[in-house]
Amino acid sequence: MRDGEAFDPEPEAPVAPEDSMCCGSGCDPCVWDLYREEMDDYRRRLDDWRARREKE
Repeated sequence: MRDGEAFDPEPEAPVAPEDSMCCGSGCDPCVWDLYREEMDDYRRRLDDWRARREKE
């Protein structure tokens, strides 16, 4: 990191829920639905982070 640059750590992937965290009753949203949304967000943030790295 150069002087004056903001700290920009690589995004961390969300932790997948344990199988036991899903009750199997069709909840809306299910813990797995929320995890997929978190993964989608993580992938977007990771793509943005990588793009910033390429500019350096």
